[in-house]
Amino acid sequence: QVQLVESGGGLVQAGESLRLSCAASGRTPGSYTMGWFRQAPGKEREFGAAISWSGGTIYYANSVKGRFTISIDNAKKTVYLQMNSLKPEDTAVYYCNLARQFYALVRMRGLSSWGQGTQVTVSS
Repeated sequence: QVQLVESGGGLVQAGESLRLSCAASGRTPGSYTMGWFRQAPGKEREFGAAISWSGGTIYYANSVKGRFTISIDNAKKTVYLQMNSLKPEDTAVYYCNLARQFYALVRMRGLSSWGQGTQVTVSS
């Protein structure tokens, strides 16, 4: 079983930046994709960004493209999300997850158990 622990959230003003981290532990597959998701109050959880194990393939949702950057340290089994130019509509609980297949993760399929998430609040 895989355990995921997110950190780095907080309260910031619009236009500021945050960097989220997510460490995976337990029985991780030999290679996998990791990604970030978010769930705003009253809304469904949505995909944000994905990165392959090697870091060679990256994909962003349109809502974060150009502002967020995903990266991975596979030696540490840790994925990061650098969030710049934050907007109030980015307010949400942010979760990471992993899957064996890249586009399965993008489609939110074949995911592991969710962690507790980290709250990001952007004030206007």
